[in-house]
Amino acid sequence: MPTILGQNQYGKAENRVVKITRDGDTHHIKDLNVSVALSGDLDDVHLTGSNANCLPTDTTKNTVFAFAKEYGIESAEQFGIHLARHFVTSQEPIKKARIRIEEYSWERIASSDANSKFIGAEEVNHSFARKGQETRVTQITYDGKNWEVISGLKDLVVMNSTNSEFWGYIKDQYTTLQEAYDRILATQVSARWRFNWTDDDQRMPNWERSYEQTKKHMLEAFSETYSYSLQQTLYQMATRIINHRSEIDEVRFSLPNKHHFLVDLEPFGLKNDNEVYYAADRMYGLIEATVLRDGATAQIPVDMTNL
Repeated sequence: MPTILGQNQYGKAENRVVKITRDGDTHHIKDLNVSVALSGDLDDVHLTGSNANCLPTDTTKNTVFAFAKEYGIESAEQFGIHLARHFVTSQEPIKKARIRIEEYSWERIASSDANSKFIGAEEVNHSFARKGQETRVTQITYDGKNWEVISGLKDLVVMNSTNSEFWGYIKDQYTTLQEAYDRILATQVSARWRFNWTDDDQRMPNWERSYEQTKKHMLEAFSETYSYSLQQTLYQMATRIINHRSEIDEVRFSLPNKHHFLVDLEPFGLKNDNEVYYAADRMYGLIEATVLRDGATAQIPVDMTNL
């Protein structure tokens, strides 16, 4: 039976590269997990076994490390742009490059007063601890003409201990959930946002500042929204980003509702006045939605699992 080769791509996945920039005794760290996927005139690799158009994945891996040295890592986005442009413009068979990057943040370990006093350790900034819980992510796609940059974060757990209600919902014969007028609202944020920077003639965003500001507006909206549902909070978080960051046209969230249930303490003769909860990690409600700038078209995939 005849068969037809469909979409195909290849590359080296999960290249773990750590770049240390030494500014005297003060060091700076960029810790990335870089995945490269290339596509183009690659049919013969599959159909005949000819590798004439195949740039080895080992070479793409080497390029990641060499570029960390040659260009440095200013931001995950800028590093991905360097790589994508190189693969598409240096190899004729390669028509499209997709670079996915996860970034792990580190923060400096404070020196002890004793060390600062006796050995001047306040000026020795080379010790770090992994920072926070979230992972910064970005995906760069380039076809030789147009860019698509989708950035975001995952695994950022946030909680409001009040100012959250949930009531007025549909009730049928299977409904047991009690209406709540003062509840904990918690979620593990997975967010992606798409930049409207698409070609080299446009002014490129300041990727580092954009990330910090986008995260700031997202968290402020979560904190400041009096919530009647996680859906309402999601919409406010995305709207706050689009209203404050002109470089972003589209935001998509995937928010698991990390339920906290009041524990029944009456069997022990105790009243639970919204103080003691059972934190359930499974099962959970999963709230997902895309919010767009007026006139923009949705491009972030609905399923962000592998983005």
